[in-house]
Amino acid sequence: MSVLPLKNPWRALAIVSALVFVYASVLAKLSHDWWVDENYSHGLLIPFVIGYILWAERDKLRQARYKPSVLWGGVAILLALFALWTGVAGAELFIQRTSLVLMLAGVVVYFWGGHLLRLVWVPLSLLLLAIPIPVIVFNKIAFPLQLFASRCAVWSMRLFDIPVLRQGNVIELMPLNSLETKKLEVVEACSGIRSLMTLVTLAVVFAYFSYPRASSGTGKTGDGSGKTGLFSSLRSWGFWRSTLIVLSAVPIAILTNALRVSGTGVLARYYGVKVSDGFFHSFSGWVIYIAAFLLLFGFGWGLDRLRSLFSNNSRAALEQIDSYKPSTASSSHVAESEGAD
Repeated sequence: MSVLPLKNPWRALAIVSALVFVYASVLAKLSHDWWVDENYSHGLLIPFVIGYILWAERDKLRQARYKPSVLWGGVAILLALFALWTGVAGAELFIQRTSLVLMLAGVVVYFWGGHLLRLVWVPLSLLLLAIPIPVIVFNKIAFPLQLFASRCAVWSMRLFDIPVLRQGNVIELMPLNSLETKKLEVVEACSGIRSLMTLVTLAVVFAYFSYPRASSGTGKTGDGSGKTGLFSSLRSWGFWRSTLIVLSAVPIAILTNALRVSGTGVLARYYGVKVSDGFFHSFSGWVIYIAAFLLLFGFGWGLDRLRSLFSNNSRAALEQIDSYKPSTASSSHVAESEGAD
């Protein structure tokens, strides 16, 4: 069975209209959260990034093997509708929004098949990363990050022999030329969860666009194999490179934010706690963002460099082994000649 709605623009328009109608309130609330919640403000760029990815990969998507799966696609669509109904009944926005991702995946499988789903899983993952997580989970992540950042700040301040006292996420210190102690609170906005979510999203985009592509005219992937199946992808260098880049975003975001809080604490000693507000606070945030991006790109470059060195060493070893083969063959030939004599 071949069901290709894009060959019929009216059918494609009907499918898009149905999805917009069903998820109109979900999309409206999601876009509102992207606009007002600074922790997920990167979500405003996600639709444009997804659109660019689909446009850049349009030839590959057009040439993909279409094997529609009515069964599995229909099951995914029904599960998405059930999740949407459950989220609306329970007033749980996260379930409603994740049902949208499941619905899109189900539509892709229903009309095009699992092969195309593997080609668009990155845009779907970016949409999933832009969905605000439940408040309970958010607090479970943010508060430990606040404590970690405050501990790092106290540790760095003590390196400068600055007397300091920490109570949870509140730091007490005595600024110079001050007659009383001041409190420096590491609030939720300084926990680093905002930079963590943004950097993970950026890591997915960076890993996707820097993924080793197929060699032109050879049909081979970046690791030299022509296989593109799921299990062959798990064994490829590109898959593990992308995984390491995305995972590295977590410690990079946490450590750079801890460095920002530590620097604020040290400067608060000499210039007062006002450095934690206003221009310096915003400026230091942008500086840390840029530093985190550079570290992420540097980590990816380091992986490529290690891969290149390993490949060159392996190639040199193989060439050295091949250099012994002619001499071995000639020796055996001489031995045979002596035996004949």
